[in-house]
Order: sequence, then structure tokens, then C-alpha cells
Amino acid sequence: MTPERVLEELEAGRSVDLPTLRAAVKATLAVLVAGAPGHSVEVRVPPVAAVQAIAGVRHRRGTPPAVVETDPATWLALALGRTTWQAAVAAGSVRASGARSDLSPYLPLEHDFGENGEARIH
Repeated sequence: MTPERVLEELEAGRSVDLPTLRAAVKATLAVLVAGAPGHSVEVRVPPVAAVQAIAGVRHRRGTPPAVVETDPATWLALALGRTTWQAAVAAGSVRASGARSDLSPYLPLEHDFGENGEARIH
């Protein structure tokens, strides 16, 4: 199922099984990492995935200097351009700390997802 379809299901109030949700979130996070490689910001989407992205100081141990955390539905909405970074932060749907934690320059993602949900990065 594509990330777009997963988000549609969530927005309609329907449940999505964890493996499908995990695949959609991981596909979109992979696009973020490809477009903003690095290790200075940890992006957490519990309970399904976390990645490090954005150029800068490399994080190795303990709490990263910059952390972004949100739920899967909000992450997908941000990644796919259904909401803005500013709106999600203002609504309290995103918790962001650290100097590089503003992901608005990277969102929405430049992507095209095939039928199986795999990203084709532009």
C-alpha cells in the first residue's frame, strides 16, 4: 500500500496494520534521508521508525542534539504535503528540539511512490 493510501485510510478513521504503517513511514523517511543526508537530527516516528538525517554534527551516543518526534499520521501528512511544518508544530503534533530540528526546508518530500510503496526519488 502506498504512503498516500495509508494516509487516506488513517484520515478516514480506519486502522492500518502495523507492518503496512511501518512500511509507509519507513519509505518516506528513506526519502528524507536521501534528500538530507547526515546525522545531526534524529527523526522519531514511534512506534514504527527512527532515522538520523540533516548534515551537521554527527550524533553517536545518548540523546541527540536535535530531535523531532511525531506520530505516524502526522509524519505522513507532513511528508506528503497534506499539512505544513508550522501547522503541525503549532497544533502540538510535532515535538522538535535543537538548532537543526526545523524540517520545513525538506518538507513536503520530493517523491513518487510506486504501487508497492517504494520511493522513486527525484
